[in-house]
Amino acid sequence: MITKYSNAIGVLGGSFDPPHMGHLKISKISLKKLKLQKIYWVITKQNPLKKKPYLSLNERIKKCKIILKNNKKIELKYLDAKIKSSRSIRLLKYLKSRNKDKKIFLIIGSDNLINFHRWLNWKKILNFCELVVFSREGFDQKARKSATVKYSGNKHIIFVKNKKIDISSTKLRKYYKKKNN
Repeated sequence: MITKYSNAIGVLGGSFDPPHMGHLKISKISLKKLKLQKIYWVITKQNPLKKKPYLSLNERIKKCKIILKNNKKIELKYLDAKIKSSRSIRLLKYLKSRNKDKKIFLIIGSDNLINFHRWLNWKKILNFCELVVFSREGFDQKARKSATVKYSGNKHIIFVKNKKIDISSTKLRKYYKKKNN
């Protein structure tokens, strides 16, 4: 059972290359299960651990806005220029400085938890927020044995049992590339 928080925000960050209904689905689940006041989709120009994005930043922002239309509790933000970084630690420090009284939840997939220990200042990130980890097909077992779980002893990590979401940005990029060839 997940504890309910009345004064909390969620953060779903990434390149959203491209954004899809799976992002919206996990956001809605997070809003409901954690009773979050708001979720910020924080889009970054370039993920430091990935290759050059398939879609331009402007295309990704437009697609996010279309998906988020009529969702008052989910807000799209682009903060790279403001915080002069695309790193999660800088983002979380910035958000915490503007939301001192709120608990912050960083929403990721189990695929991201596997490599979370490669993120800049990953141990400090755990001090700024709770990780909310959504199940991803083929990654859950490895995620539960990750360096981050071993380090934290599951402290600051909430595993969400969700129905498998059979969509990913990787699958969509492959589809687009195949379609355009």
